[in-house]
Amino acid sequence: MNTNQSLQQRRMAAIPRGVGQIHQIYAERAENATVWDVEGREYLDFAGGIAVLNTGHLHPKIMAAVQEQMAKLTHTCFHVFGYEPYVALAEKINGLVPGNFEKKTLLVTTGAEAVENAIKIARAATGRTGVIAFTGAYHGRTHYTLSLTGKVVPYAAGMGLMPGGIFRAQYPNALHGVSVDDAIASIERIFKNDAQPRDIAAIILEPVQGEGGFNPAPKDFMQRLRALCDEHGIVLIADEVQTGAGRTGTFFAMEQMGVAADLTTFAKSIAGGFPLAGVAGKAELMDAVAPGGLGGTYAGNPLSCVAGLAVIEAFEQENLLDRAKAVGEMLGAGLRQIGEKHSCVGDVRTLGAMVAVELFEADGQTPAAELTAKIVAKARDKGLILLSCGTYYNVLRILVPLTVSDADLQRGLSIIAECFDELA
Repeated sequence: MNTNQSLQQRRMAAIPRGVGQIHQIYAERAENATVWDVEGREYLDFAGGIAVLNTGHLHPKIMAAVQEQMAKLTHTCFHVFGYEPYVALAEKINGLVPGNFEKKTLLVTTGAEAVENAIKIARAATGRTGVIAFTGAYHGRTHYTLSLTGKVVPYAAGMGLMPGGIFRAQYPNALHGVSVDDAIASIERIFKNDAQPRDIAAIILEPVQGEGGFNPAPKDFMQRLRALCDEHGIVLIADEVQTGAGRTGTFFAMEQMGVAADLTTFAKSIAGGFPLAGVAGKAELMDAVAPGGLGGTYAGNPLSCVAGLAVIEAFEQENLLDRAKAVGEMLGAGLRQIGEKHSCVGDVRTLGAMVAVELFEADGQTPAAELTAKIVAKARDKGLILLSCGTYYNVLRILVPLTVSDADLQRGLSIIAECFDELA
């Protein structure tokens, strides 16, 4: 019989140490917001596969669509034989992505692949090569996206310098003393010191930073960024890999920002656990790349496409956008109550059901990374799976499926409260 310990031993012998694993638990099965390990222990899943399971584990509608498709066709490569689910999903995404302009959608397999293709499209459309990204950003772990990701350790540690032509601006974060004016000024400094605007193809950012600590971009900043891009002919790319598919209470977070990006990347929850990602945006930009310049062998796999269509249908039929807002309100209220009791809670952030708690030491300024790690471990011991994030590893993040029951939400909050009572 497999145990967590025996599988961990096999894992250490067979899999490189560079493949991270937050919890040394091995899942056997799952349903909605619950996971059972190989030893039969039950866990409440507040991680959601790192924002992949907005519709929960094994959503019946998604599983039925995939099972039906499996009896028809699992792969042809869209470059060889096209198939209707790819076309149908692209049509749906074109209608969901913000922006009052004609759109087209490319489907690929992973979030990093989507980001790389968005940059390729921007470079082809503008004839420029430079890109501006932000502090605290996470855009992927491939060689090029590592240059965009604003965290060397652990993602690029020991790998040497990443590809050039990428410039780092400040992401606004009032809690850490970076105002909207500071962030805009940092872009102007790039234009003055490093690259002229005519050399910059794109500015890429997450409307709400994921790995960086669940930091929402202020509307004022996004609107000023849009104006700056328009002034200089720069493509604005919204990386919605983590925020997309309803996590923030709108299908895409940019719907709440007052402006639209030129290109939008998406992945994670778009297909309810099946590998799917993509780029959607202005048709004239999307058409800038010549035939054959976009795609991939598994890009827009038929099983993933029908899963994506089922996810969108589930959101429409089950009012999951409203549910995201309700989940965020319940979690936010419960976590703020914990914060009233424990001074280590420096901030509770919610945008829809994208929820974070930032922890500090007694001085109110030093990030409490050790306490954050202890709470994650203690919660696991009590049957709750949490994640941490943030530039300083001091942010608890919650990405619970939107289909979670109110009872499970309250149970999770009770466990978190217990962890703070015991450790803070």
